Amino acid sequence: MSLNHIRPWRNIYRRKSRQIMVGNVPVGGDAPITVQTMTNTLTTDVKATIAQVQAAADAGADIVRISVPDEASSAALRQIVPEVSVPIVADIHFHYKRGIEAAEAGAACLRINPGNIGDEKRVKEVIKAARDHNCSIRIGVNAGSLEKHLLDKYGEPCPDAMVESGLDHIKILQDNDFHEFKISCKASDVFMAAAAYQQLAEATDAPIHLGITEAGGLTSGTIKSAIGLGNLLWMGIGDTIRVSLSADPVEEVKVGYEILKSLGLRHRGVNIISCPSCARQGFDVIKTVEALEKRLEHIKTPMSLSIIGCVVNGPGEALMTDVGFTGGGAGSGMVYLAGKQSHKQSNDDMIEHIVEQVEKKAAELEAADAVEAAE
Repeated sequence: MSLNHIRPWRNIYRRKSRQIMVGNVPVGGDAPITVQTMTNTLTTDVKATIAQVQAAADAGADIVRISVPDEASSAALRQIVPEVSVPIVADIHFHYKRGIEAAEAGAACLRINPGNIGDEKRVKEVIKAARDHNCSIRIGVNAGSLEKHLLDKYGEPCPDAMVESGLDHIKILQDNDFHEFKISCKASDVFMAAAAYQQLAEATDAPIHLGITEAGGLTSGTIKSAIGLGNLLWMGIGDTIRVSLSADPVEEVKVGYEILKSLGLRHRGVNIISCPSCARQGFDVIKTVEALEKRLEHIKTPMSLSIIGCVVNGPGEALMTDVGFTGGGAGSGMVYLAGKQSHKQSNDDMIEHIVEQVEKKAAELEAADAVEAAE
């Protein structure tokens, strides 16, 4: 339930962008902000790539990108697309033929820089293939691969150079009467990326794909992405995101959702509110939360769970969650349901009991949503 009507300081007013389709997934406009990731298997290893795409989809990925660097990868893409449940973005970089092949193979979107794939004739061929196969395009500007003339002009990668690159590429598509595109303006430097995205958001109404590129490992990259993407999302900028981590793509999806959930922009699965634990804890909070995160990964229904070690903050947090457990004394704690005290529970089998309560609540919420949808 949203409390924004009584807490206006929680509102995020999203930038107005036009909407495009990536396969059957709307991006931009009033559509939910989508979460993306990218496979890191060899595309030619069809079985492994399909498995990785499906694992990402099961974790909540709305869209998955696959690299298509050569003709063999294009052929593999033709086998992969029919076997997965989410739209595929083909990352083709420089070779215009890969773009044509990927569109023919069923890719829902092509990630390109129009200025990097050859002369005007080649650009038109890629655009025609995209149009003929209902394929959208992402213009992917990156601080690490700016055009030489822009580096000569600005002396180094900078927000102005990135935005100019992006607008030049937009013009190429628009001059060819192609408007089903989104754009990204990524850098590994948080300040550079944020400044570029802010300028870009004012210069175009195209849907914006957010990312802090090459953010780092799971911990450092998560922090960097949360700061960079979080600030832009808080300002209302961004229609689709990818968290770039040197980690399993499933972890990228999880972090992406956590960023969106923290801002109230997407809701999926169990949001666990837990304390860092201290000497007052009535049970091992850290191990309990670790176990619950794994046990509750299968829950897709948006709901909240508070796990607090003692009665200092526990009851207050439990008042605002669907299910809560607050540590007490004598080896037991208090279970809260829908914000109200329900019953005491022994610490010995609390994890099983909490999982049972969460699953029961999720089923109730799903049933209520089904009734509402039918009315």
